[in-house]
Amino acid sequence: MCSRVLVYGGKGALGSKCVELLKKNNVWVASIDLVANDAADSNVLITNLTSWTDQQDEVVTKVESALNGNNVDAILCVAGGWAGGNAKSKNLVKNADLMWKQSVWSSTIAAHLATKFLNSGGILTFPGAFAGTEGTPGMIGYGMAKAAVHQLCKSVASPSSGIPENTTVVSVLPITLDTPMNRKGMPDADFSSWTSLDFVAELLLKWAKGSDRPENGSLLKLVTEKGNTKVVPV
Repeated sequence: MCSRVLVYGGKGALGSKCVELLKKNNVWVASIDLVANDAADSNVLITNLTSWTDQQDEVVTKVESALNGNNVDAILCVAGGWAGGNAKSKNLVKNADLMWKQSVWSSTIAAHLATKFLNSGGILTFPGAFAGTEGTPGMIGYGMAKAAVHQLCKSVASPSSGIPENTTVVSVLPITLDTPMNRKGMPDADFSSWTSLDFVAELLLKWAKGSDRPENGSLLKLVTEKGNTKVVPV
């Protein structure tokens, strides 16, 4: 049973798909993002983009107001982004800073939200990437940020992390998601090896409902071949 969900990054490509699917399944959804998602029941709009601590305070206060005394059964953090650059790039630090803000800030705040608003036995998901399990010389900031998210997942899944009892904490590690932005940037790629947003959204919905949840602390690689996707523990 799943009645209320927070989608962190609810206006992005994957976040929008998650909100859409959750609503089709009669789930109350709050979207946390820079821009409102009109399909959500409530929107938590982030305006503080310069201070991590201030952004946490803003999000916690606005989520508390949106929930109005209720808790949620799942927090699905699907916020993120991509930027390239090797060590010679003049934008190395700039892009790494952007990746940290888009992936690590959001995931860490989502973890804190779980300590306050997630029901016991709920689920918290993080947006990892398979690239973050190995070297990423052409996109150093991206790889660093995703590796940090994987470590966060392991930490929050461990005893004494502060989250509610019996919470399942997992990170999903796609290779390439089939998003409009990725298709635009890589028009000649083999799209049959990209993971569809529908697959990921349906997977997260299933787990939110308590069905076939993976082991707590799992990092789960999404391997897509000829349009078929398998979930493989890393």
